[in-house]
Amino acid sequence: MKFLVVAAALAVSVAGIAAPLYAQSADFEPPRLSNGNPDLNGIWQALSSAHYDIEPHTARHAMALREGPQGPLPAAEVVHLGAVGAVPGSMGIITGGGRIPYTPEARALKEENHANWLDRDPEIKCYMPGVPRATYMPFPFQIFQNEGNVFIAYEFAGAVRDIYLQDVGPAETDSWMGQSVGRWEGDTLVVEVTGQNDQTWFDRAGSHHSNQLVVTERYTLVSPNHIQYEATMEDPMVFTEPWTIRLPLYRRLDEGARLMDFKCVEFVEELIFGHLRRNPLER
Repeated sequence: MKFLVVAAALAVSVAGIAAPLYAQSADFEPPRLSNGNPDLNGIWQALSSAHYDIEPHTARHAMALREGPQGPLPAAEVVHLGAVGAVPGSMGIITGGGRIPYTPEARALKEENHANWLDRDPEIKCYMPGVPRATYMPFPFQIFQNEGNVFIAYEFAGAVRDIYLQDVGPAETDSWMGQSVGRWEGDTLVVEVTGQNDQTWFDRAGSHHSNQLVVTERYTLVSPNHIQYEATMEDPMVFTEPWTIRLPLYRRLDEGARLMDFKCVEFVEELIFGHLRRNPLER
């Protein structure tokens, strides 16, 4: 009986720790610009496993797997990475702890993408990550803001976003990072992202979308060093209903924090073009 009581108390304690403290406390007053809007300037970074898979998942040997004698094992191309190439488990970042509400056809494509991760993930080829994936990749990003402008620079691939604070009409063409139009709702910056192409993924697990995707982001400063980030996805081509992700973003406080160069195009030249060498290197 004593063990059961201790176990129950531990479960309650862990549940309390795991519950995200996203709400802005009543006594927190965010720093503000001269026009009264919260000041989001700074270098921010997500600390989560969402870049592997935004859905709940257990730990596994690798992103790329093959069938082994007793179950899945790392694919030959990544087996030498060992634990470095393993995937940590996660409760996911989808609100309610569920999965992406794909249509049956879209779910099948998602699983096919996952099985072919090495060949299909645009991150591997250093393509722009799109929104919202750019936010929770394991790289920092910097928000530049004044009274009339918001600009976000990402370390990965040198990606950038100019968030227009007035209606500029529909996006003229699809692009990797889409078109972002923002507005303030109280102390929350709301950004609607349209015009993204259908080539970006939400994670390394093959979670995809069409070029009809509309992403509505919400940035709320809930403490001096934390932003509550939410993004709602709508895409009638592949989803049966809208769905939302939520996670905290943390201010980089280390001395001398800054964005470094990670313009990774040169890092994938061998992968993409190496076979064209007169004397190709061993693969």
